[in-house]
Amino acid sequence: MTLEQTIKQLPSSAGIYQYFDKDGHLLYVGKAKNLSNRVKSYFNFTPKLKANSNLSTRTTKMIEQTISMSYIVVNSEHDALILENSLIKQLNPKYNILLRDDKTYPYIYIDNSLAYPRFDITRKIIKSPNITYYGPYSVGARDILDSIYETCKLVQKKACLKSKKLCLYYQIDKCLGPCELKVPHARYNIELDLAQELIRNKRTLINKLTEKMSFYAQEMRFEEAGELRDRIERINRSEIKSDIDFASDENYDIFVLHNSDNRAVVVRIFMRNGKIISSSHDFIQLNEGYDEDELYQRVLLDFYAKEKPPIIAPILVMKNFEGLEIIEEHLSTIFEKKALIKVPIRGDKKHLIDLAILNAKELLKRDKTNDLSKLFAEIKELLSLQRTPNRVEVFDNSHMSGVATVGAMIVYENSQFDKKSYRTYHLEAKDEYAQMRETLTRRVESFSKNSPPDLWIIDGGTTLLKLASDILESSGVFIDVIAISKEKIDAKSHRAKGKAYDILHTKDESFKLSPNDKRLQWAQNLRDEAHRSAITFHKKTKLKLDKESKLLNLQGISQAKIIKLLNHIGTFEALKELTLEEIASILSTKDAKIIKNIYK
Repeated sequence: MTLEQTIKQLPSSAGIYQYFDKDGHLLYVGKAKNLSNRVKSYFNFTPKLKANSNLSTRTTKMIEQTISMSYIVVNSEHDALILENSLIKQLNPKYNILLRDDKTYPYIYIDNSLAYPRFDITRKIIKSPNITYYGPYSVGARDILDSIYETCKLVQKKACLKSKKLCLYYQIDKCLGPCELKVPHARYNIELDLAQELIRNKRTLINKLTEKMSFYAQEMRFEEAGELRDRIERINRSEIKSDIDFASDENYDIFVLHNSDNRAVVVRIFMRNGKIISSSHDFIQLNEGYDEDELYQRVLLDFYAKEKPPIIAPILVMKNFEGLEIIEEHLSTIFEKKALIKVPIRGDKKHLIDLAILNAKELLKRDKTNDLSKLFAEIKELLSLQRTPNRVEVFDNSHMSGVATVGAMIVYENSQFDKKSYRTYHLEAKDEYAQMRETLTRRVESFSKNSPPDLWIIDGGTTLLKLASDILESSGVFIDVIAISKEKIDAKSHRAKGKAYDILHTKDESFKLSPNDKRLQWAQNLRDEAHRSAITFHKKTKLKLDKESKLLNLQGISQAKIIKLLNHIGTFEALKELTLEEIASILSTKDAKIIKNIYK
């Protein structure tokens, strides 16, 4: 069926539609209340099928590349919204905007129903009566909490009251000791009131911390002073500086967007009780232009995606956007109450929007990725990449004679290594090809939870490059893939070959660049970090295996038998789960009894 035939027979139902190019790569996923009307709005049908003249340059380019399409019918526009968002995260289509900031933000809370309440941190609603929440905090929640307990004489730990016995915190005058002493509630409430004031008013808290830091410095307790300096910096970093004070108890969540030619930034500001208490931001790479309406939908959908937030506030945005009503309907379902999305036109709320826009512009101006934009453009052109390599995943494997076989994935995003996103894998495969297939397959299987990047870099040659491309194609995900390997000298490829050049491979071409070429050095830096990560994890795994081997050796299980076991089952953790009969089928019943006795 041709594209035009598919479009003309589309139903008038709610659903999602997908556009594909000539190579079968997914270009775009969209949602529709009426599939027929929505998709037809992209096209003119006479004298032949072509892009509608009213479309933006970005959308026109997409439609010109569209050769085929598919669609899925769902029950409602709301269901289409959820399915669209899920597919975009899993498949990262070329013309959709993908946000990776799906983390939840922490809140400080206190359970006022307790006899002697104390503060703690949560990321979700606590099922307990009389809870008061403060937040959310982008950074610094733990620092604020630690500072409260150092400043106020509160019950320091959950287990303190259960002990019924005075502890060190009482001795160092950091707790009133209600675990054993009859502390009047009026006296304890004085400490609670001070703590709540310090949480609500960060300036007061920071002044107290600064005084303490100066005291430590004068006493030449420089390590403690340094720790307080870092804590103050983190607490300060959690919010945008502003004199805006509503002198009321109003709460708002503020979201604004701003963009340059190839980057956008989303700024979030959280106002609680009339004061700005925290803020956060994220940069977004614009690979195929900017669609503000779609980005606003993604921003709100992703931020509130997890579950009902502890504090539900009206949402302020800088402009009306297409899809606002369906986003509002979706959030109402999550909030279990009517969600409010407003566009302030004047007054204090408009000042909040203006403040957020001012900070968004400044963030883009200071975005250090811009310093490397020329290099990234050159890399994209040289390697014929579809996307600017803003988020890159690099893979390497490591083993020693087939023992302690591991895989590693490192992540490079926004011009720096994102170590929190690194992943390591215990592998069962025996040869290099199968090991890389296992590593990449496991990463693909996690795309639904952790969206695909812009680029994969494989430590290896064209064989492993084709393997990676085939794995991605079979999963329906299109990602740029390159490989980096040493040139072969004397028919061998070794890292240690001093005169061996690194070669960059794409599916169509290989590049032997000068060692001074910045594009090559960039890829080498990422490859070396992946290699370091793999080697480090391998050594850690090998050390653990050696300890397990020595334990078995001491009980009469030879190294040859241990290797035989590992060749069958892969890891010692798997060995511990085997039954006596399963081990005996590999070794002898006598050996099986010894091993089961060790791991009983």
